[in-house]
Amino acid sequence: MRTVRNWRTSATSAVGRSRPVRILTAVVVIAAAAAVILGALQPVPTADGRPLSPINGVCVAAILAAIAQLAGLRFRLGPDAVSVSWAEAAVVVGFVVAPAGWLPAATLAGTGAAWLLLAWLTGLRNIAEIVHLVASMTLGVAGAALVTSLLAGDVPVLSPRLPLALIAGAGTYLVITFGLVVLTLMLHRDAQPGQVAARVLYAKLPMSIGNVIVGVAAVYALIREPLWLLAFGPVLWLLHRTYRFHLRAAEERRMWEAFAAATARLPGAGEAEVARAGLRGALDVFGAQRAELEVSTGHGHRRYAQDGPGLEGHAATRSGPAVTRTMVVAGRQVGELTVWLGDAGLPGPRDEAAIAAYGEALAGALHDAAAHQRITELDAHAVHERLHDPLTGLGNRIALAGEGDPMLRSLDRGRQVALLLLDIVGFREINSTLGHDGGDEVLRLTGARISTLARESELVARTGDDEFALLLPVTTLALPGTLRRARELVEQLRLPLEVAGVRLSVEVTVGVGVGAAGETGVGELLRRASIAVGRARELGLTIGTYDSGQDVSSTDRLALLADLQDAFAADDQILLHLQPEVDLVTAAPTGVEALVRWRHPRRGYLSPAEFLPAVERSELLIPFTRRVLDLALAAAADWTANGIHVPVSVNVSARSLTDPTFPAQVTEALRRHRTPPSRLVLEITESVAVSEQEIVDEVLARLRSSGVQVSLDDFGTGFSSLASVTRMPVDEIKIDRSFVDEMIDSAAAGAVVRAAVELGVRLGLRVVAEGIETIEQRAALIALGCPAAQGYHFCRPMPADKIVQALTQLARSAPANVTQLRADGSAG
Repeated sequence: MRTVRNWRTSATSAVGRSRPVRILTAVVVIAAAAAVILGALQPVPTADGRPLSPINGVCVAAILAAIAQLAGLRFRLGPDAVSVSWAEAAVVVGFVVAPAGWLPAATLAGTGAAWLLLAWLTGLRNIAEIVHLVASMTLGVAGAALVTSLLAGDVPVLSPRLPLALIAGAGTYLVITFGLVVLTLMLHRDAQPGQVAARVLYAKLPMSIGNVIVGVAAVYALIREPLWLLAFGPVLWLLHRTYRFHLRAAEERRMWEAFAAATARLPGAGEAEVARAGLRGALDVFGAQRAELEVSTGHGHRRYAQDGPGLEGHAATRSGPAVTRTMVVAGRQVGELTVWLGDAGLPGPRDEAAIAAYGEALAGALHDAAAHQRITELDAHAVHERLHDPLTGLGNRIALAGEGDPMLRSLDRGRQVALLLLDIVGFREINSTLGHDGGDEVLRLTGARISTLARESELVARTGDDEFALLLPVTTLALPGTLRRARELVEQLRLPLEVAGVRLSVEVTVGVGVGAAGETGVGELLRRASIAVGRARELGLTIGTYDSGQDVSSTDRLALLADLQDAFAADDQILLHLQPEVDLVTAAPTGVEALVRWRHPRRGYLSPAEFLPAVERSELLIPFTRRVLDLALAAAADWTANGIHVPVSVNVSARSLTDPTFPAQVTEALRRHRTPPSRLVLEITESVAVSEQEIVDEVLARLRSSGVQVSLDDFGTGFSSLASVTRMPVDEIKIDRSFVDEMIDSAAAGAVVRAAVELGVRLGLRVVAEGIETIEQRAALIALGCPAAQGYHFCRPMPADKIVQALTQLARSAPANVTQLRADGSAG
């Protein structure tokens, strides 16, 4: 859609818009008047040697000056119009037909009449512009007449010296008028002199040279044979068309170069940025005086506007024709672009097409900016949702750790910090009595009250269904000060509140976890506070404190953790024993499970049960998991290099799956050992698989999307075995050894194994039976359809340096195992 409007004011060009330009106009007018007066005072020569009498020559010169202006061209230079006329030709002919001193007066009369006529025909009302143009040309003619008179002297009209004088005079006229145009535009536009001069000279110089040639030819035709002047009509028409094409080509080249530069600047991150770039580009591309942009949004419209350089704040910026382009993307209106083109004429098809193309580019950029803004808002919303509880608006456990851990690390290592875990007493009863909406309102009010009671630098979070945490980075008198703070919170939270028309009081149980800032993170403080809450509930207390004795063998555990840090620095303490998983029929290896061992320098070999619980409750879990992954993947790379292509299985702590960085740790370990993700199987327990924590779902989903396989360990021992494989997609299930031990004597255990095998087949999962120790168990499992197993019957766990030989022997003996098993007849 296009709309053309014509706006005009009393000032439509560079002239009259600024004080320096007005001063320049006054100087030019005075100089031109002086030239006219001085020329008129010169004695009028006789008509000897001239084709016309002096009076007739002056009239002809005035008429030629008028025709030169009426037949001239106007081209756009930014928001201004520059005139290019046949003035040089008129000056050359005028010098021959009229007295030199009277040429300024003839030019004044002719050009003034021509421009008044143009003003009447085109509606131009800018008298200041007409005065400036007429005075400039009069001054230029005066200079040309002076130079020509000095050079020509009294030589005859057809003397060889005269053409040189005429050319010099025409050049003088060009220099004077060219200098005034450049100076005027510089004062008004505050543009670079070289840029303005180059563009004006490029437009005027070819026409000026042609004008001089036409003028000299006309002089000779006038003297030699006036009839030759009839042939000038077609020549002048062709020259006029050539000049117009030259100017149009120059302007189009400039415009499309500016178009390319402007559209390249359009893409931006926000609407305002794109709008500013779009308006600036419209001013550059179309040489506009003003550009306006109205952007349509879902909530209304926003308007942006920008004036051309040097035009800020002038009413004249709305002069001349205006083109409005409605911008549409995919059938949706994005906005409207309005461009005021100034007084260089009404917009033609070229201008309209260019504005339409620019509008489409701007519409696309605005649409992209709006889409980018929406994506940014959605990302921000997603981040906020990930870190905040949607019900209360408080931070969640992730946010508490993300903000609290850096805060604790920034404190002095010896400073005591504390965390209070507040558990609402009888919340299930509140839900059952008031309904879930009432329970939600109690949570919101409780969270708001805790936030109000929190002091500066204290962090509040909702860490569970009915649990809130308050991190105290600065405590007074360590535990005694923290207990006073806990009692204050209990008393304040007991104050009555009204929910669903019921007046009630909220009771809370508070667990207090205290530690040193440099040694304890938020996770450990939460663990301690949680233990304290559980202990307080058992004893019927309102406030409970964490005691290291509440941890099983806590002193021994702390010493063990200290020793474990030394073990990380050694190369021979943290070890892996590897046990193959095999095909039940062929005994060919199908995988290898990594079982960690600790060769303690004083206590000897420690099984996982002796140290893993302590590791999982400490901050050493991450480096420990990294070490186990490195050892397992290094062993897998070794047997892969020997032509055995089976995956390695590693048991994963439940706490690792609550760490958002765990998938990145696994990916980095795979990269270090150049191992495909499909060669790694992470074994999880049923309690993890049925966890309702969103972070566990997210971590497992990221692991599986990376190509890592997931195995469900000890399948069948939990109370939610079926839920575990349906809720959380896995690649493998491992039947617990307790069913394998009893399946020969217990029909129920055999039924469980058979059901697990059938479930695996239907879900497309691998099934592995654990703890095979006898040939009878193997045969029974084959009869039940179980495909794979691991146990002492096939191979005991062994060090990593012996696993390649064991896997090779299993692979080579597979055919013999099949024959032996069938010969035994146990396979049925």
